[in-house]
Amino acid sequence: MLVTILVIVIVVSGVLILIFSQQNKDKKKSWIQFFAKGKDAGFSFKEIELLRRLAVKSALADPSALFWSQSQLDMCIRNMVRSTRLAGGGDQTTNDFLSKLYDYRKKIEMEKPKVKNGISSSRQVDEGQILRLLVNGQGVYPSRVVKNIGQYLIIARPTSPKLPTSFTWTGLKLSVYFWRDDDAGYVFDSDVQDEVFSKGTASLKISHGENLLRTQKRRSIRIKTHKPAFLYILESDGPSHNVEMNPGLKCFVEDISDSGCAVLIGGKAAVGLRIKAQFILNNMPICISGTVRSMDYHEDTNKSMLHTEADPMPLETRNHILGEVFGMLPEEDEELPFKILDEEAADESGGVITETVAAASTVSSDAL
Repeated sequence: MLVTILVIVIVVSGVLILIFSQQNKDKKKSWIQFFAKGKDAGFSFKEIELLRRLAVKSALADPSALFWSQSQLDMCIRNMVRSTRLAGGGDQTTNDFLSKLYDYRKKIEMEKPKVKNGISSSRQVDEGQILRLLVNGQGVYPSRVVKNIGQYLIIARPTSPKLPTSFTWTGLKLSVYFWRDDDAGYVFDSDVQDEVFSKGTASLKISHGENLLRTQKRRSIRIKTHKPAFLYILESDGPSHNVEMNPGLKCFVEDISDSGCAVLIGGKAAVGLRIKAQFILNNMPICISGTVRSMDYHEDTNKSMLHTEADPMPLETRNHILGEVFGMLPEEDEELPFKILDEEAADESGGVITETVAAASTVSSDAL
């Protein structure tokens, strides 16, 4: 009897040792794979070790998923951002590492089919898409897609004081340009087949483009926003990241990324103008300085959208913006630390830039 019990104990012990041994081997193999995938992703051994600790802290069932799963990577970045904020901010090493994580996160986003592959035909264009129409000998006019039908596109008939009331669009050849959100710019040639009314709007029926030319592929991920901000005109070409204590021109930041922003102003501004937008993002003052690369002017409201390419940003600012873009920052109440009245912040008209800086000859009322 005693011998039987002893044999059973030995067998059970052997099985347990074998199980634990296999688990340790699997765990060791798993971490070897983790380091290999980290190296393939472009991280250094020191950074991979930091990632390993982050994966353990985040209790990931499969740590290697961090390199291919967006949700798992987001969980790790969010934990790191939270820990950094609780510690009162990160040092240079922490910011460098966080920046590299955001670069990898951006790479995953840019590899998504919508961003990577784009579209090939105007039949794939969404209704409401903003267009620009180039008419030889006439100029460039804004429009939008009213209806997308299999045989043709129906777009809003452009209106402009420069066009005579008797102007006829039928038979004209157009070059159509549009920017697809989170993708790229596209161009195609088209013919105006007829002038019609659609959905109560004076419209043009134009032919489809089957071979779209894809241009200016987006290098960053933008997020829509609507934040009250101050705008400052820069006199020099160098970046300006110092926080201004005095109010500037009132405006609204309509989208942001680590490579630029779109700013809504009253009036017009010239392409090539050097500006700085200052606003609050999760209780942190943000300054984006850069150059206006294009402008969309709306005559009916006398407002312009300035599409601005940003100067190189301080690492902390860039990380903070990318944290907002990818949803890594906690929701917090924001307050403008500048001298601005509540009723002014609520004024949707924005600051009229044309008159303010016309004396400096940097803004032209005839811009674009």
